[in-house]
Amino acid sequence: MSFWLSLKVALACTLFSNPANAASPTPDCEPYLCKAEIVRVIDGTTVVADINLGFRTWLRDEHLRLNRIDTPERSTPEGKEVVAIVRQRLEGRTLFICTIKAKRSDSEATGSFARYLVEIYDDGENVNDWLLETGRAAKFGD
Repeated sequence: MSFWLSLKVALACTLFSNPANAASPTPDCEPYLCKAEIVRVIDGTTVVADINLGFRTWLRDEHLRLNRIDTPERSTPEGKEVVAIVRQRLEGRTLFICTIKAKRSDSEATGSFARYLVEIYDDGENVNDWLLETGRAAKFGD
């Protein structure tokens, strides 16, 4: 990514860091908080989104993986149920995502399958935590 595009992304995400209609996720998240239109749900932990970086700049069809959680495979009855629930809650909506900062490299930030790791917020509620709390997901990567 070029220097100017990187600067644009950082500035744009910072603009969305304290939305008036949503509780602030965490202080660590604020520089990396952006609005995202959830285009489709692939499985319980993967969504495709169009990310609004501001200044008429968008990242389209980005595959995002919900950080810290794992859900049953979508081919199982439990997995199909989780996909339906996540689809009902997220698909077609504009929500806030908090991207997880890479410690050393872009590949570390994207994890497997080149998906960016995110926490998704719906009206101030962390969807990743909601899936854990309701028993639809298990902790992953601790």
